[in-house]
Amino acid sequence: MTIRYLLTNAFGGGGTIRATINIANELGRSHDVEIVSVLREVDEPKFAIHPSVRLRVLNDRYAAQASRPALRSKLSGAAGAWANRQPSRLIHGGDRRYDRFSLLTDVNLLRFLRSTRDGVLVSTRPGLNLAVARFVRPSVVRIAQEHINLAHHRRLRPELVEEIKASYNRFDAITTLTPTDAEDYRRLLGGETMVIAMPNAVPPAGVRADPASRVVVAAGRLTTPKGFDRLVRAFAGVVATHPDWQLRIFGEGDQRARLAKKIKRLELGDHVELRGFTTELSKEMAKASIYAMSSRFEGYPMVLLEAMACGLPIVSFDCPSGPRHIVDHDKTGLLITDGDVAALTAGLLDLIEHDERRAAMAAAAFEKSTRYTIEALAQRWVDLLSRLRDSRTPIPSASYDRGPAQAGHTGDRAPCDGVTGDVRHT
Repeated sequence: MTIRYLLTNAFGGGGTIRATINIANELGRSHDVEIVSVLREVDEPKFAIHPSVRLRVLNDRYAAQASRPALRSKLSGAAGAWANRQPSRLIHGGDRRYDRFSLLTDVNLLRFLRSTRDGVLVSTRPGLNLAVARFVRPSVVRIAQEHINLAHHRRLRPELVEEIKASYNRFDAITTLTPTDAEDYRRLLGGETMVIAMPNAVPPAGVRADPASRVVVAAGRLTTPKGFDRLVRAFAGVVATHPDWQLRIFGEGDQRARLAKKIKRLELGDHVELRGFTTELSKEMAKASIYAMSSRFEGYPMVLLEAMACGLPIVSFDCPSGPRHIVDHDKTGLLITDGDVAALTAGLLDLIEHDERRAAMAAAAFEKSTRYTIEALAQRWVDLLSRLRDSRTPIPSASYDRGPAQAGHTGDRAPCDGVTGDVRHT
């Protein structure tokens, strides 16, 4: 099969990007796979893309800044500069990343959508999904991924939900990250479109954490939704009784300066470190013995699976809606009432002060992570896409909600189809 993944920015460091690249790399072993990035603003992707997977950029802002005309948009010069300042007409204004798009990105994105005539196209966020629903030909197998739960959309962007309800029935299938989300979308769409729960997968970590370590680790974008301000406050209570423990937070974002000020104000400079982004998160996780999550909302946080694959027990707020679908409370970690910072402190102290309990949860977390291997989830994707492509026959949605399959798959790589516009040709 020819499978294309459409991302806003394949060069960033977010969870959706990481999950997409992971599955694309695996499927690229036996299929013709291309990642299409609407934007590029840096030299190289943060996450490694396998040589068998092509990467195409539609709007190369990095090339324009570096004065590399061969990679610039076809709409260039003064006209391109003007178009880049105009708001997007193609992307729905309710998409959280709407400000990343412009009239210039519209031109190149629309050209790509209308020129795609075959294969599979998987789009990865609401704004892109709605554009695909409107402009991609029915000859293409179209899959819309939803990485955010419907309740969150309803609470903050009701106008977006109305457009989803009107447009998503044009897709061959919708995938969500949890069975609960899948059921919500089925109800919204009236049962007319296949909606399938397809969780993220993780490659093998290759390392195991040391249960004796006195480090708590956390990772993610340093933004308000990730709630690291809550984690810093909770860790102040840990330090009060266990000053020999450290908290290491990995990631970058617009809240970094504010978090640094909070750490200084709480006199935690010797105990809490903002370590920045790392391409070797598993190795950093292996230096800790507990993983903490303080998000205000999540989809299906792959970082929890990554932590569990390293043998880390989890202490997480029970925020909507991902952690409860991953963490088995009191077995692989602790789920804390969302927003209760004092309870988060207590949960951390529970594992810090009970070595045997911490080690037992670490072992259980590692065991559960093996259900979400990249090979198993890739096989589920192959089964789904093959049946949609070959027959377009309805597939009972619930049959895909029972959890990852255990079988992997092998095969020779399909030849590339010679699509132009690639940043890297293989």
